[in-house]
Amino acid sequence: MELSVTQENLARALGAASRVASTKTQLPILSNILLRTEGHRLMIAATNLEIASSQMIGAKIINEGAITIPARLITEFVSSLPKTTVKLKVADNKLSIKADGYTSTINGMVADDFPELPTINEKTAVSYSIETGLLKQSIGQTVLTASNDSTRPVLTGVFWHSHKGALYLAATDGYRLSERKLIATKSNVSAIIPTTTLQEVLRTIDDDVNEIEVLFDDTQVRFRINDAEITSRLIDGNFPDYRQLIPATSESTITLPRADFSQITKVAGLFARESGGSVTITANATKGTLSLHSVASELGENTSEAKADVTADGQVTLNSRYLIEALNVLDGESVTFRFSGKLSPCVLSIDKKDSNYQHIIMPLKS
Repeated sequence: MELSVTQENLARALGAASRVASTKTQLPILSNILLRTEGHRLMIAATNLEIASSQMIGAKIINEGAITIPARLITEFVSSLPKTTVKLKVADNKLSIKADGYTSTINGMVADDFPELPTINEKTAVSYSIETGLLKQSIGQTVLTASNDSTRPVLTGVFWHSHKGALYLAATDGYRLSERKLIATKSNVSAIIPTTTLQEVLRTIDDDVNEIEVLFDDTQVRFRINDAEITSRLIDGNFPDYRQLIPATSESTITLPRADFSQITKVAGLFARESGGSVTITANATKGTLSLHSVASELGENTSEAKADVTADGQVTLNSRYLIEALNVLDGESVTFRFSGKLSPCVLSIDKKDSNYQHIIMPLKS
C-alpha cells in the first residue's frame, strides 16, 4: 500500500477511530486501527466488537493495500504533524509515514486478522434521515437519565421506539426518566441503543453535517454521518413500560422562567451537598412563588425564591443535581413544573401545549 493524504483529514479520522479501538482486550488487534484503500479513498476503521467506527477520506492512491496499526501511537503521531501532505507506505507489515521533515516507521499487523466490520442490509433495514440539530438535542436530552448499572443492561441505553405514528426516545435509571418525541414515522421500531454509542455519535458530528441517516435491523443500528459510519449492537431485552410512570394530571402546576428556576436551584444546591443534594421545594399559590430550601448541618441553610404562576400549594423534596440537569436540557424560556404531594413523580416540560419533551424526577423521602 502506498498513498498520500492531507494531515487534517487523516488526523480527524484517526481520532474518531481511536476512541472506539479497545485498550483493554485479550485480542491485541482490537487495539489497532485498520487502514485500507477502497477505490480512490482510504478507509480508517476500528472496532471493539460492540461498536465499529469507519470513515472514508480522499487520498492519492499509488498502490492499493491494507494494514492495521496501534491506535494510540499513530493517532498521537499524526496529530503532532504539521498541516501538510502525509505520505504512507507499507512494506513487510510496517507503515512508513513521511511529512515535512518527519519520518517514522510503525510496526503493524496483517489486515487479514482484523475482525470483519459489521454490515446492515439497507434494503430491509428501517431507515430515517434526521436533521442534525434535532438529533443532537434529542440524544442530549435522553442519555443523561440512562443508568450506569451494568446489572440492568436494558436501562444503560436509550429506547428508540415507534408509538402512535411517532418515533420516541426514552431513558430511565429508576430515579428519573426522560422522553423525547423525535419525528413522525410509519415504521415499527423497538431498539435499545447503548449510551456509549450515542455519545460517540455526538462526538463524531461535525458542523458541516446537515442530516444523519439512522438504519436499524434486528440486532444493530448504524449512524451514517457524511463519510463516517458508526455501527453498534443493540442491547438485548425489553425496556420497561415507562409510560405508566408519567402522571397524566397533577395537583400543583407551577410555571416560571427557566433561568429563574435554574438560578434558585443552583444556589440551593450549594447548601445541599452534605445531604445528598436534597432540596425541599414549596409552591405557594397565594404569594405566587416557588421556593427551594436546603440545609448544610454544619455550615448553615438557604432559602431561594422565584416568582411563579402557581395553581395550588404543595411541597416535595428532590435531588438538586437531577433538577439542574433537567433544566439545562429544556429548550424553552418558560418551564412547567408539576407534582402531586411528596411521593408522586414530578414532571418538567416546556410551557406549551405541544411540548415534545418531558422529564420526570422521583421525589426523595423527606
